[in-house]
Amino acid sequence: MSDKVLFITGASSGIGEATARAAVEAGWSVGLMARSEDKLARIVSDLGDAAVALPGDATDLSAQEDAVGRAVRHFGRLDAAFANAGTGLNTPGTENGDPDEWHNLVHLNVLGVLWTAKAALPHLKRSCGHMVMTGSAAGRTHISGSIYGASKWFVHGYGGNLAQEMREWGGRCTVIAPGMVDTAFFDEGKPDKLKPEDIASAVVYALEQPAHVNVGEVFVMPVN
Repeated sequence: MSDKVLFITGASSGIGEATARAAVEAGWSVGLMARSEDKLARIVSDLGDAAVALPGDATDLSAQEDAVGRAVRHFGRLDAAFANAGTGLNTPGTENGDPDEWHNLVHLNVLGVLWTAKAALPHLKRSCGHMVMTGSAAGRTHISGSIYGASKWFVHGYGGNLAQEMREWGGRCTVIAPGMVDTAFFDEGKPDKLKPEDIASAVVYALEQPAHVNVGEVFVMPVN
C-alpha cells in the first residue's frame, strides 16, 4: 500500500473507476465510495490491497463522513479527495423540466460536493492535502435553460473559493472540467468523444504536481 491515499466518490464506473485505476497505477491507495457494492467489489478485486470499498450514498453527509473515516482508519491517512459523483437530467430546460429531477440533481451535484469537502477537509488539513472536483465544460458556458450546467457552474465557483480557503494551511484544490465523455452518463455511446481514462489522466496530473504547484483547473475537450 502507498503512503498516498485518495478518496473518490462515484467510484464504481466511468470517470471514478478510471481514476481509481490510474491512481493505483501511479502509486496511490484509494478509498472507493459509490452505492453499487457489487461494482466496487469487482474493482477492489482487481486493485488488491491498494483499494478499499466504501459503499454509501454521496447525497448523505453522515454516509460520506463515515466513508472517509473508514478510509482513514484503513490506510492511516488521507492525502486527497475527489468529489466526482454526479448526475444529469432526462428532461432538459426550465419550463418543461422535472422539479423532482432537479431536487435529486442538486442533492448530488451540489450538496454531494459540499459533503465530500466537509467530510475530507479535517483529514486533508493534517496532510496539507488536495481536493479535486468534477466540473464540466457545461459549467463554463451558458446553455439554454440548463439546470445541469448551472450545477456545474456551482462546482467551478465553489472550487475557486475552496482553493482560497485551503491556501491558508497549504492545501490545494483543482476543478477538472471535461467536455463530453463516453460514459454510461449518456443513454447512447459517444465513441468519438473523450474516454474516462482521459479525465483520469488529468486528475492524476493535478495530484502529482510538486507541493508548491496548484493546478486550479484542467479543461479537457474532445478534438471534435
